[in-house]
Amino acid sequence: MLGKKRYIHSCNVADMCIKLAEIHGEDVKKAYTAGILHDCRKEADAEVQRAEMLSSGYYVDPAELASKSTWHGISAAYYIREKLGIEDEDILNAVRYHTVAHAAMTKLEKIVYLGDLVSAERDFPDVEKYRAYALKDLDDAMYRALKWSIGNLSQNDKKIPVSTIEAYNYYMDRRKKKGDRND
Repeated sequence: MLGKKRYIHSCNVADMCIKLAEIHGEDVKKAYTAGILHDCRKEADAEVQRAEMLSSGYYVDPAELASKSTWHGISAAYYIREKLGIEDEDILNAVRYHTVAHAAMTKLEKIVYLGDLVSAERDFPDVEKYRAYALKDLDDAMYRALKWSIGNLSQNDKKIPVSTIEAYNYYMDRRKKKGDRND
């Protein structure tokens, strides 16, 4: 179902998810499973992704519906549940939200979101900083990753799902409660 580049990415994400799970005390098997499957529908036909997304039973934000690049997360959660028979809500939600996030994410959801962002083949400016943040503190890493993501989306005139904004606000508030600087 995946080309070589996407397969390598998925393996790298799974490896990073294992590493993050070991450091932050999460179930390694769940982290691996969600990491390896997170993009399983990324290369499916767009109309198939759309149909699976709309049949998934998950709420689909209008901004997600307007952006094909987010469809694969919802489609993948549907596929994993319906075709692979995996019913673990932690895994399904980690896959569903790996592109858009949401407030009060579980540890596994944060691990998959961040594992996807900082996997070994990623080479965007400052990726090493984001890797270090993820290894140290998941909540701080989420705040920083969401701030970066929202900045990129807005600079490129892309719609931002409400769940992404709510996630940013949630992790910003957590950061302030801990007394962290807003840098």
